[in-house]
Amino acid sequence: MTKRALITGITGQDGSYLAELLLNEGYEVIGMVRRSSTVTFERIAHLQDRIATVNGDLLDQASLIELLRTYRPHEVYNLAAQSFVQTSFSQPVLTGEVTGLGVTRLLDAIRLVDPDIRFYQASSSEMFGKVHEVPQLETTPFHPRSPYGVAKVYGHWITLNYRESYDLFACSGILFNHESPRRGLEFVTRKITHGVARIKLGMGTGLALGNLDAKRDWGFAGDYVEAMYLMLQQDEPDDYVVSTGDTHSVREFCQVAFERVGLNWEDHVTIDERFFRPAEVDLLVGDPAKARKVLDWTPKTDFEQLVHMMVDADMALLSGKLDHLA
Repeated sequence: MTKRALITGITGQDGSYLAELLLNEGYEVIGMVRRSSTVTFERIAHLQDRIATVNGDLLDQASLIELLRTYRPHEVYNLAAQSFVQTSFSQPVLTGEVTGLGVTRLLDAIRLVDPDIRFYQASSSEMFGKVHEVPQLETTPFHPRSPYGVAKVYGHWITLNYRESYDLFACSGILFNHESPRRGLEFVTRKITHGVARIKLGMGTGLALGNLDAKRDWGFAGDYVEAMYLMLQQDEPDDYVVSTGDTHSVREFCQVAFERVGLNWEDHVTIDERFFRPAEVDLLVGDPAKARKVLDWTPKTDFEQLVHMMVDADMALLSGKLDHLA
C-alpha cells in the first residue's frame, strides 16, 4: 500500500526537503498551500510533476476537514506557520492565529475525520527563549521571548493535549535552528550568505546586522526533516529535541561565511539597532540524546559545512549558475 502524506507549508524550506525525502521513500505527497496572489513554488519547482498541491488554510478549519476527507492521508506534517520571529512582534495576533490556534484546527480536523492519522507538529527551540538550563532537553521549562515563541508553546502543548485526550499519534519535534540554501532572505543566516555573495561579486559593499553575540545551535534542514519522518515511524508517539548539540554566535557565522570567499567580515559588517529584538534570546543549544537513542538519528552536516554550502549556493545563484535552490 502506498502511503500518503499531507504537508502543510510545503513551499517552505522544510516542506521542500521533507517532500523530497517522502517521495524517495515511495510516498504519495500532497502539499497544502494557502491561496495567495503572491504564492511562490520556487523551492518545490523541481518536484511539481511528482506532488499534488491543494488549497487550504490553517485559519479555516472547514478547508482542513475537506482536505482530510478528500485525500485521506496516513501522515500529516504541520510545517505551516508565521515563522519569522521579528514579524511576530509587529503581527502578534496573526502569529497566534496561525502558529498557535492553527495547530488546534488541524488536530481537531484529524480527530473528526480520521483519528488514526499520524501527526507531526513543528515545535521550535524559540519556546525555550530565556533558557532555564544549558543544554536544553525535552523536559526543560519553556520561557518564550517573542509572540512566535509563545504561539509555538501553545501549539506544542495542544499537540500533547490531543495525544493524551484523544489517543492521537501526535508528535512534536523541538527543532533548533536549521538552515539551508532554501532559507528565506529575511533570516539572518541567509541574509549573511547572500550578502557575502553580493559583496564578493561586486553587487554590494556592506552588510547591516543586529546582535552578533546571539548564539544558536545551527544544523542543516535536510538532515532535520529525517528526524520528522522517523518520529512518525515509531511504535509510540513522543516529543524530541532535534539539534546538533553545538552552539555558535552570529559573529562566528559571519567569520566563516566571509572567509569562504577570501574576505574579512569586519571590513563589511555594520551593526544596526533596528535589527535587535525587543526581547532577545541569547543562547540556544539542544541535547539531541533522546533522538539519537530512540530514533537512531544524528545530523550529518556540521556548522562549517553548512555555512560553506549556503555561501556556495548563493554564489552560484547570483552568478546565474543555479537552476533551482539546492
